Amino acid sequence: MNHGNRIAELREARGWTQDELSRSIGITRASLSHFEKSRRKPDFEILTKLADVFEVSVDYLIGRTSNHNLVMEDDVRHFVDDLELSDDKLLERFNLTIDGRSLSEDEAKRFIAFIRMERTMK
Repeated sequence: MNHGNRIAELREARGWTQDELSRSIGITRASLSHFEKSRRKPDFEILTKLADVFEVSVDYLIGRTSNHNLVMEDDVRHFVDDLELSDDKLLERFNLTIDGRSLSEDEAKRFIAFIRMERTMK
């Protein structure tokens, strides 16, 4: 099933018109129609709004999974949104990995320092 079919199916299951859904996510009805007919692909911002309004994952909307229940719980989403890698307690509590190998505390701190330096150069 493609993204257009998924969007239309979810909208119809809730009994919403294209006009109602398009207004709720801030796009025109014509744009929504193009998405539902797979003539256009929604950008990431629109996909995120659709996922939020339908309470499904973006992966479900784009057909990467058939399980529509894969949505982060609010407390997990807040944790991820507020994740601060330079927090020493976080580094102690969680096993951060790259290429399947755990980062040592020193490697994690060097990585954070590298990102900070790179940001100052931009």
